[in-house]
Amino acid sequence: MMSDSSLLNSELELQQQEELYQQLLLQTMGQMQAENPDSKVIRPQPGMCVKTSSEPDKQKVFINICQSNSVPPPPELSRDELVELLQSEDPSGYRVPMSLGEPHTEVDNNSQGCTAYDVVINQEFFQRCQKDPLFQQFVILVSVEGLENKYNLELNRDWKVLKNRKFLGSVSEQNIRTKSRPVIQELQPQDNSAATPRRPEFTLLVEPSAGDPEYLIAEIKLPGVPSSRSLVLDVGEDRLVLMARPSLFHLDIFHPFLIDQENSVAQYNSSTQILTVTMPVVSS
Repeated sequence: MMSDSSLLNSELELQQQEELYQQLLLQTMGQMQAENPDSKVIRPQPGMCVKTSSEPDKQKVFINICQSNSVPPPPELSRDELVELLQSEDPSGYRVPMSLGEPHTEVDNNSQGCTAYDVVINQEFFQRCQKDPLFQQFVILVSVEGLENKYNLELNRDWKVLKNRKFLGSVSEQNIRTKSRPVIQELQPQDNSAATPRRPEFTLLVEPSAGDPEYLIAEIKLPGVPSSRSLVLDVGEDRLVLMARPSLFHLDIFHPFLIDQENSVAQYNSSTQILTVTMPVVSS
């Protein structure tokens, strides 16, 4: 069987171009580090992929939360301290070191165009977030707020962690700082009169009302909460935890049902100031 020499030459040229590209890439990364010794190039590991959308145009946005030991961990924080932090007047005082990558265009499972962002956090902190849903929701919230501040975005708080996908697109290098900038922190006097968060009024409804339950619906009244951006919601298998910042409301309830967490959805109506959480029931 005769081979087409033109095809072989074309494949050889492509291989040579790829090798040249890799050499240039390595040279560029070396120059970047030489020019800026306070930074280095890392290739993070995939972690989890979060699906949300931009506001108000409802375009799909995916956040790839990656992990790397090159990113320093945040200060030690217990679960109780995290709850207290989320209820405080200014939770931004606790900083999670992270690297926020540039937006890149990808294609989702429906062959539709979308935008993805890569966020890199410390590997050990990421593993802790995987073990505790409240920490996971916290790091997603911090990532969303970080992207909003850096790129002047508004992202939907009704996000979803994709179950069978750790990353959308291909993992690329990021340039991170190895030395932090000096920070001058102004210490404010503590205000001991901060309001204690209230337990909001709520109702739990079962649908259908007769026979085997298919859905558990929570309707939570949150007067004074302007938008969902101040809400942190954690739906567990038999537990629902809600915090409204700053220190407005705190709800922590157990219920006698086993819930499908992955397919639970929440919607906040800013007009009625009612949060509706619809949770599919697996079994009673």
